[in-house]
Amino acid sequence: MKNITVLGAGLVGKAIAIDLSSSFKVVSVDQREDVLEQLKKDHPSILTVATDLSKPENIVSVIKNADLVVGCMPGFMGFETIKTVLNEGKNIVDISFFPENMFLLDRIARDHDVTCVVDCGVAPGMGNIILGYHNERMKVANYKCVVGGLPKTREWPFEYKAVFSPIDVIEEYIRPARYIENDTLLVKEALSDSEHLFFPGVGTLEAWNSDGLRSLLKTMPNIPNMIEKTMRYPGTIEYLKVLRESGYFSYDPVEINGNMIRPIDLTSKLLFPKWQLKPGEEDMTIMRIIIDGKEDSVYKRYTYDLFDSFDLKTNTLSMARTTGYTCSAAAHLVANGRFSEKGICPPEFLGKDENDYSFILNYLKERNVIYDVKVENI
Repeated sequence: MKNITVLGAGLVGKAIAIDLSSSFKVVSVDQREDVLEQLKKDHPSILTVATDLSKPENIVSVIKNADLVVGCMPGFMGFETIKTVLNEGKNIVDISFFPENMFLLDRIARDHDVTCVVDCGVAPGMGNIILGYHNERMKVANYKCVVGGLPKTREWPFEYKAVFSPIDVIEEYIRPARYIENDTLLVKEALSDSEHLFFPGVGTLEAWNSDGLRSLLKTMPNIPNMIEKTMRYPGTIEYLKVLRESGYFSYDPVEINGNMIRPIDLTSKLLFPKWQLKPGEEDMTIMRIIIDGKEDSVYKRYTYDLFDSFDLKTNTLSMARTTGYTCSAAAHLVANGRFSEKGICPPEFLGKDENDYSFILNYLKERNVIYDVKVENI
C-alpha cells in the first residue's frame, strides 16, 4: 500500500486525509496537537505527527517515507513548502493557492523528475479540469466560472464564513483581477464589475471579478474570452470596499503605541472568530461554469452547475468536500501512476485525458459531489 503524507490538518486537509485513508497509508502532519489527537481518535488508521511545518527541515523529516505528498498549507506558506518537497524528489498534489508564480518551480520539479499538481481544489481546480477537457475537444470561444462558498444561514454583519485562512480569503478582495477579453489581457481591481445571479434553492447572489484564472492565463492562450468571478450574498461588495479603502486589508505596517503592526494581521485576527463556522452550522458551495465554442462543426454551449451542501452523515463541510475530494481524486491518479507528467502541472492538464477526466467526475459523484451538465447547440 502506498504512503501519502498530508501536510496541514485544517478543515480541508483533514477531509483529504480521511478520504485517502481508505486506500492508502496516510500520515497527517500539523502543528496543532489537539487537532491531530481528535483526528487520530476518530480515525485510528491515520498516523499523526505534530511539528512546525514552517521549518523546512521538519518537512524533509515527515515526508521521508512518502510516495506522494499532499499540500494543504496556508497560501503564504505554500510556495516554499512545495519547493522543499520537490527538492526531496517527491511528487506532490497541492491546494495552498499561493500567490507566487507557480511556474517558477517548474525547473526544480523537472530536474528531480517529479510531478507537481497545483491549485487542485474546486476553483481554481475543478473548473480548470473541466476546461482542460473541453479545450482538447473543441475550439473554445468563451469560458466563465462563477463560484462561492457560503453559510446556509445568513448572519449579520458578514453573512460569510470561511474554511480557509482569513488572510488567504482577504487576498481575493485586494489582488487585482486578471481576465481575457477579445484576446486581450485586462486587469481590474478586485470587487469590480458586480452582477447579480439567481440560483434555484439559493436565491440571488452577488458576483465580482476575482483573480481566479491563474494558470489558465498561460496554458490556454488560444481562448479569446475567459473570466472568473467570486460570489457572496448581496451587499458584500459594499462593506468589503469600505474595509479595503479604510486600510484594514493593508500589508503596510502602521505605528501604534510604539509598535509596528500590519493592519491585515489585526483584521485577520478579529475576523477569524467571526468567520468560523459554529459546531453544526452548515455551508454550501455553488459553482457555474459556462464553456462555448465550435465542436465538430457545431457551435455548442456546456453549462456545469454544482450545488453542494454540508454532509450531515460524515459531518464534513461542503467547501472541504468540493475542494478536498477533487484533490484526493488527483492524488489517486498521481499515486497510482495514471497521471505522470513531470514538472508543474496545473489542474487543466488533468482534464486532457478522457479516462482521467471521467475518473475525477465519478470519484466526486461517488461522494455525492455532482456536477450537472447541460449541453446546447447554439
